[in-house]
Amino acid sequence: MTGRALTFGLFLAFILITLGITIWARVNTRGADDFYAGGRTFSGPQNGVALAGDYMSAASFLGIAGIIALNGYDGFLYSIGFLVAWLLALLLVELVRNAGRFTLGDVLARRVRRQAPVRRAAVVSTVTVSVFYLLAQMVGAGALVSLLLGIHRGERFLGMDAATAKTVTIVVVGALMIFYVAFGGMKATTWVQIIKSALLMAGAVVLTALVLGRFGFDVSAMLGSAADASGKGEAFLRPGLRYGQDVPGDTYRTIVNKLDFISLALALVLGTAGLPHIVARFFAVPDGRAARTSVSWAIGLVGAFYLMTLALGFGAAALVGRQAIVAQDPSGNTAAPQLAQAVGEHVGGRVGGDVLLAFIGAVAFATILAVVSGLVLASSTSLAHDFFGQVLMLGRPRESQEVAVARFASFLVGSLAIVLAVVARNLNVAFLVALAFAMAASANLPAIVLSLFWRRFNSAGVVAGIYGGLIAALVLVFFSPVVSGKVDPVTGESLSLFPAGVDFHLFPLENPGLVSIPIGFACAVAGTFAGREKADAERYDDLSVRALTGAGSH
Repeated sequence: MTGRALTFGLFLAFILITLGITIWARVNTRGADDFYAGGRTFSGPQNGVALAGDYMSAASFLGIAGIIALNGYDGFLYSIGFLVAWLLALLLVELVRNAGRFTLGDVLARRVRRQAPVRRAAVVSTVTVSVFYLLAQMVGAGALVSLLLGIHRGERFLGMDAATAKTVTIVVVGALMIFYVAFGGMKATTWVQIIKSALLMAGAVVLTALVLGRFGFDVSAMLGSAADASGKGEAFLRPGLRYGQDVPGDTYRTIVNKLDFISLALALVLGTAGLPHIVARFFAVPDGRAARTSVSWAIGLVGAFYLMTLALGFGAAALVGRQAIVAQDPSGNTAAPQLAQAVGEHVGGRVGGDVLLAFIGAVAFATILAVVSGLVLASSTSLAHDFFGQVLMLGRPRESQEVAVARFASFLVGSLAIVLAVVARNLNVAFLVALAFAMAASANLPAIVLSLFWRRFNSAGVVAGIYGGLIAALVLVFFSPVVSGKVDPVTGESLSLFPAGVDFHLFPLENPGLVSIPIGFACAVAGTFAGREKADAERYDDLSVRALTGAGSH
């Protein structure tokens, strides 16, 4: 009960602090620039810390530690993919920041004559990608909090059973994110993300130090203990345990496994630069140089964090053990909290374990709140600025009108996410994060790259590329093994969304990126040549000057 009280108290403390920040931000938010971009007053380092906070989601913190704990070397490949993605973002960040104003739609519409269809397509893509990402975070929040508070089947906490607690958590997280965005806008969201980043890095550093301390700061000893405890031996430290597996006697399955890994890597590496909430953060700084600095800071923080996931994952495998991790959560998402409790108990007994578990639980909760706030802000900004302001109001809205619509849109998007997350609260939605990256890489990245670098590109190409990539990713996933047809060869249980016995999968890969990303580029090129509209050379030249120099931006 002590652990529950500590965890609940830390949750409450974080919520009160962030609510205070939101109220302060509301008082200091006066117009569209303040609401959408925080008045562009954040420095490069501040925005870089917030960018890292936006990026290091609960899937990163809990998911990667769990994958490493259960699959060893292959789990670390996720970390590498997420980190390498920032190198592409570094190449594009200054160009995107200078070319746009508030949203992805601003960047894509800058150089085309027919802006309305382009902005509509940008809104559809932004909301779709954000909702899929949002759904995974909120369902994870429900599972995580009920777990950290120790509410299992048959047990109650504050009068709630496990199912009720999960639903209440989803609703509370949804209500808080709506409040942060609707009242505080970009200022509140940014400071929530900065605080969350500081807490997350502090938690990771403390856990890493305690884990390495158990092995005399000998990494080799930690890896050896993890391999011994995993039951896999040396294979735990080599590639092929989870991704790209060789299946003896089955050449087809071996090839599919290797292609599936390549597909996942492509989605992770290429998707980051197209994620709407990441793109929106580029506009919160005063100039392109600060935008580039912010990405450099994000790379440093994200790189350091993912290096520490090695200690968290292998440490959990060595000190907690595979059986204990799987017994608590078959997908391994509780490996980091379990590790916190184990090393805390070693240092400070039962109380030490409870305190460290409570702190890591609060950090994970803060992580979810910060990420979902950024996603809702990106969606509501796109709906208000691109659709209402530029399409419905023909580019002549009053700022007060647009901001009011953005606040209302945050309520709509947040409410939709709450409803979907409550409905899907018992589903395994881990694949949604990878799918969001695949959709961003398939729909948004082709449009961004070709808008910036291809003179012939036009509005028909933008629209075809966005819709083509988005639809391809969704259709391929629907007919993939993550939805139906995948069963555990030992137990016969379904590993897909649909139960065992339901099998309509036609596409063999679990991540669509390898196919959907080329389709997105191909649709963009085909749409450009099929469209009757000629490219506007003057607009392209204006975009190039803005993107390269920042002259006339915003």
